[in-house]
Amino acid sequence: MRDSDRLNYKSYVQDRMNSTELDVGTKAMVLKDSSMTLVEELFENPDVNQALNGARPVIQDFVKFMRAEPEAMSHLISLSSHDFYTYNHSLDVSVYSLGLAEALGFQGVDLEEMGLAALFHDIGKRQVSLDILCKKGPLDPAEWTQMQKHPQFGLMILNQNDLASDAVKAACFEHHESFAGNGYPQKISGQEIHPFARIVALTDTYDAMTTQRSYNTPMTPVDALTMIKEKLSARYDPEMLRALHSVLFKMKNQAA
Repeated sequence: MRDSDRLNYKSYVQDRMNSTELDVGTKAMVLKDSSMTLVEELFENPDVNQALNGARPVIQDFVKFMRAEPEAMSHLISLSSHDFYTYNHSLDVSVYSLGLAEALGFQGVDLEEMGLAALFHDIGKRQVSLDILCKKGPLDPAEWTQMQKHPQFGLMILNQNDLASDAVKAACFEHHESFAGNGYPQKISGQEIHPFARIVALTDTYDAMTTQRSYNTPMTPVDALTMIKEKLSARYDPEMLRALHSVLFKMKNQAA
């Protein structure tokens, strides 16, 4: 997309978001659809600095919408694609992470950085073979070993670009760590794990459970949250798990 086209597109989206004739659900759809178009373009950009620069206004638009509309998050979450594709997954995890971070009291720049960190949490998968990323079925041990390297790949990519904050890097590098200490790549535990990474660990899992992939059937939000709470809770920060439940429960009530 040319710069002039991007500016015209953003102007159109802003006009729609500022319209008094559209309800909050329609505005959420406009924002989500337009953001997906921009995110796909960003993820195809080999220049990560340009991608980070371009992504920040996208996250700021989500935060602005959340501040303006009390029901914004419930509508945004209800629009999750439930179809696993790198762009969809990254944007959905970012939306979930913004909702969870807000519930935990994040504000201002911290909230924006959280959204950006979640959006780029899987940037290291650029260095993983497409055959592995697109495999229709479970990975074999060798493939799984390669897949588990994506946090290190992501940190390497972000370290080569000067626009990523330490918090964004931590979310990328640590989002597969476990609160119990049996995650990867460092096997750190509890409060040693950066708060951004603890949030993404939870929202990433939730999105994966509720998303259609070639080798699994997606779980309902209630079933996914129940499984996390009853069988996987040791992996996650208990305060954040309670907050995620409150975010999704609030969403369900507002949608009723």
